[in-house]
Amino acid sequence: MTTPIKATCHCGAVELEVMLSNGLNSARRCDCSFCRRRGAVAVSAPLDGIRIVKGEDNLTLYTWGTGTAKHYFCKTCGNYTHHQRRSNPNEYGVNMGALEGVNPAEHEPIVWADGVNHPSDRK
Repeated sequence: MTTPIKATCHCGAVELEVMLSNGLNSARRCDCSFCRRRGAVAVSAPLDGIRIVKGEDNLTLYTWGTGTAKHYFCKTCGNYTHHQRRSNPNEYGVNMGALEGVNPAEHEPIVWADGVNHPSDRK
């Protein structure tokens, strides 16, 4: 994908401009304890592939465990916008449902990533 795509939270307070690594082909869900509760489909973007157009001050951060994954949410509507991945800290996962004109249901089946048995969790 060579053209940036707009992504917004539900209320529109946060707007991102996203360059996806491999278009929608990278779509996946994760079954780790956090992602399976969140339920969002994520697509990949490089760390330099996201530009916050508006609402940076309206984003809140959630992290836990190793602190590697950094999940961003709109403070107003609570919508998940993107996260820095634990599986690859050099890229972001972007909420596919936040991308303008994209309905994840139209891209099923979407693969599941094994976040339960993540290598970082093994002692």
